[in-house]
Amino acid sequence: MEEILLIGGGGHCKSVIDVIEQEKRYKIAGVIDKRELIGSEVLGYKIIGCDEDLKDLRQKFSHAIITVGHIKSNEIRVKLFQLLKELNFHMPTIISPLAYVSKHAFVDEGSVIMHHVLINPHAKVGKNCIINSKALIEHDAVIEDFVHISTGAIINGGATVKENSFFGSGAVMREYATAHGFIKAGSVLK
Repeated sequence: MEEILLIGGGGHCKSVIDVIEQEKRYKIAGVIDKRELIGSEVLGYKIIGCDEDLKDLRQKFSHAIITVGHIKSNEIRVKLFQLLKELNFHMPTIISPLAYVSKHAFVDEGSVIMHHVLINPHAKVGKNCIINSKALIEHDAVIEDFVHISTGAIINGGATVKENSFFGSGAVMREYATAHGFIKAGSVLK
């Protein structure tokens, strides 16, 4: 079983740990977080280094996934993605076995699909996205790179969520609409 580094040790990391443990494709090698947290643990996994250690850690590990969340800004997620690319880390897709992703859909590198997500045929999820628990991505929808689709959100058929957007919990987007920026929880986009 391949080992994987988790980059970020906050709340989102805990959720991703649960998905990785359920998926059983990777063994978690450790967590990367702030230097002052090295030696502490996240759900039993040690924080083994900080961002500055990634170059050295790349000599031992080839896989990493970003486990920093995205609410107000995804700036940190984008910087980390670029750093991991420069260091030639492989960033797999992580997909909960409790999710349904159509064999006719596409999920790009570094994206995490959480528990009970539905991604239907011909939907596309870009790089380094978070598709959070119980979200629905309907047929022909496009989720561009670096997007967070929050818990229980609904993206209807043919809709597009533009790069770097945050789509809040329970927000609903009508078919073939386009959204960008910060979409607050419970919004209805027509």
